[in-house]
Amino acid sequence: MPATQKQRRPLVLAVDDAKAVRTIVETVLAPFDCNVEGAANGYNALFKMETALPDLIILDVNMPIMGGLEMLTMLKSKPELRAIPVVILASPADHAVLPQLKALGPAGLLMKPFAPAALLELVHNLISLQPAKA
Repeated sequence: MPATQKQRRPLVLAVDDAKAVRTIVETVLAPFDCNVEGAANGYNALFKMETALPDLIILDVNMPIMGGLEMLTMLKSKPELRAIPVVILASPADHAVLPQLKALGPAGLLMKPFAPAALLELVHNLISLQPAKA
């Protein structure tokens, strides 16, 4: 790549109705050279994706308006979106929909509460992260 071209920073879209979870994702990824955008539900996430497609989506299951199962189904049905890796964040209460989610082929699954190190390991395995420059 020519030195005059800047490489685009990876974009991670954190989709969870709990602001605390979105903040955890931002905090875990803060030491790395990436952008983290948040959305409170699948509908808001799809709206944000009209502007820029993320390199990775971290997706909660149970959200108002459009939940994780509905959003993942929509992503996998569109050829231009199906290659975006999706990490599902599920709680024990989501056990009934886990088989449907797994059948859609998410790139990863984390059960809440999750260890920040587990999230970081999954993200590292899915996209290239470089340390942020000071």
